[in-house]
Amino acid sequence: MRYFQLHRLLPAAALLLVACSSDEQPEQTDAPPPEVEVMRVVPGPVEHIIELPGRVQAVRVAEIRARVNGIIQRRLYEEGTDVEAGTPLFQIDPREMQANLNAAKATLQRAQATARNAAQDLKRYEGLVAKRAISQQEYDTAVAQLRTAEADVAQAQASVESAELNLEYTRVESPIEGRAGRAQVTEGALVTATEGTLLTTVEQFDPVQVSFAQSSSDLLALRAQVASGALQLPERGQVPVRLLLEDGSEYPQTGYIDFLAMTIDESTGTVALRAEVPNPDHLLLPGQFVRARINAGTRPRAIAIPQRAVIVGDNSASVKLVGDDDQVSTRTVELGPLQGSRWLIRSGLEEGDVIIVEGGQNARDGQPVRTKPWEPPAEAAEDEPAPR
Repeated sequence: MRYFQLHRLLPAAALLLVACSSDEQPEQTDAPPPEVEVMRVVPGPVEHIIELPGRVQAVRVAEIRARVNGIIQRRLYEEGTDVEAGTPLFQIDPREMQANLNAAKATLQRAQATARNAAQDLKRYEGLVAKRAISQQEYDTAVAQLRTAEADVAQAQASVESAELNLEYTRVESPIEGRAGRAQVTEGALVTATEGTLLTTVEQFDPVQVSFAQSSSDLLALRAQVASGALQLPERGQVPVRLLLEDGSEYPQTGYIDFLAMTIDESTGTVALRAEVPNPDHLLLPGQFVRARINAGTRPRAIAIPQRAVIVGDNSASVKLVGDDDQVSTRTVELGPLQGSRWLIRSGLEEGDVIIVEGGQNARDGQPVRTKPWEPPAEAAEDEPAPR
């Protein structure tokens, strides 16, 4: 009897356990679509920036050399200081030049006395030849003597001027304003004009010149874009240049291209360019390495997207788009140069496309997503060079 009752209770207990276990399981619900931040592609004017390495050069360099023979008496400047045009730099022993000047002046005085005497003789002969007291030949001889004496005076005067110049050259002055370099001679050194002994150099640092080179193929492509209208040159033909220093900081002053060579270097296949940059604080020094960012014009309808929106692979680049049905798709794009925090897109995107900027790693192709507008960080917006 007990076996019969237990046999009837076992199925009921099993049903009760199944019901309890099913009540404890949570209800299965679908996960919400991932949220992504998107932006709409809008073409606009974008500056075409070319970045090239360059070297700083002094805009003017004066080599101070000896113009007379002599012994250096004194150095009149402090090495490494700024000097004005006409600042005395060296003093060469002037005594020999002073003696030569005195001798030249004496020769001039003798020639002047001879010329005055010849002029008086000629004046007397004029009255005598009129009275036929002397022959015409004697009168002509007096005229020739006066002309010879006047020529001697002119020659002696030139010798005096030359001696005065040599005396002035004993005081060596700077021909330009700039920074005087290290002295190449010391007191007591013999310098000569024939060898042009180098005494020092003076370099002008404000402004400075930056020299760099661009490949001929890139220059040809640039001209083709200008001719087709894809690139518009700056107004008034002025091409601005910004410099990046060796530590990565940007130099505060803006320069402009002032020279473009019309020949191609056969050994390198490049074209030489040069920019003139203000340097009021002397932050740029000759020989310094910099990177020049050249604003070579504006692309009137270029597409620039944030760098974080681009997926760069080994051989290609792509972006993720959101269609009208809020589904994700991937599209391959051709990248142009990177400007700041934006990629220029040469092909692959069109106006009106919606691309994913943030959250794309959670979105798969064909999957629906929830979208919200992407807003660039404040610091990135300040550094953004393009679009303007």
